[in-house]
Amino acid sequence: MNEPIPVSRDVDHGVAKLMPDVDRERAWLLTVDGAPQSYVDLDAPTHLEFEYTRRLGHVLDTLAEPGRPLDVLHLGGGALTLPRYVAATRPGSRQDVVEADLGLLELVAEHLPLPGGAGVTVHGADARAWLEAAPDGSADVIVADVFGGSRVPAHLTSVAYAREAERVLRADGVYLANLADAAPFTFLRAQLATFGTEFQELALIAEPGVLRGRRFGNAVLVAAHHPIDMAPLTRLVASDAFPARLEHGPALRDFIGGACPVQDEDAVPSPEPPEGAFGIG
Repeated sequence: MNEPIPVSRDVDHGVAKLMPDVDRERAWLLTVDGAPQSYVDLDAPTHLEFEYTRRLGHVLDTLAEPGRPLDVLHLGGGALTLPRYVAATRPGSRQDVVEADLGLLELVAEHLPLPGGAGVTVHGADARAWLEAAPDGSADVIVADVFGGSRVPAHLTSVAYAREAERVLRADGVYLANLADAAPFTFLRAQLATFGTEFQELALIAEPGVLRGRRFGNAVLVAAHHPIDMAPLTRLVASDAFPARLEHGPALRDFIGGACPVQDEDAVPSPEPPEGAFGIG
């Protein structure tokens, strides 16, 4: 049997590399300009390697009864890790994936093709432009995992963007976002304040060391209009191999403090991670 070999290709937004995992026969790590973007095991689509991806998976698992199909809009594609996960755990789901890097989409389609009948439609487009054209109330879940290199683009951080996400979601829908920041959490607090203008319920999931300001790291934002059942989600994230903490209610309001919502004219990308923050280990 031929050993899998790394693949490197210039794509629209940098140099993408697919590197095989020596410990898992058909698993691959995708990086763009050295920053890890996705991990996919073609034989085990429910295996979520990255910590933040598992936390997004935990939220998806608790949004509705197990196995119930959902209409999911993914902003940011990467190697389509979460669309594969939803297709495996919730067969019959309808999923749209919006990814601006057409070269990256071609690379993933060529080397990591989706299984037949996955119910996933991929669109080469800018996330906000696609969202603004999407029909009202057309999604049960929006998952935003958009990074230009290693930073969330500025135009996906404002009240106007949050308003479009709220419009596209159904009344019982949930918005999820992968964000990254470090103390004093200027970006993260502002994002919570921004989504708080459009959604009644907010929660934040992150590793305790990140929340205590000890290091730069990912945080998952959860926003909805209806109360979220925090108990099962809290148990899932706390029992993970790398335990996380779920903040909501008064503790989260204290965390937000006096942060102001972000308007389009004031929007900036998420902070540049320090060297080695997302190193491959």
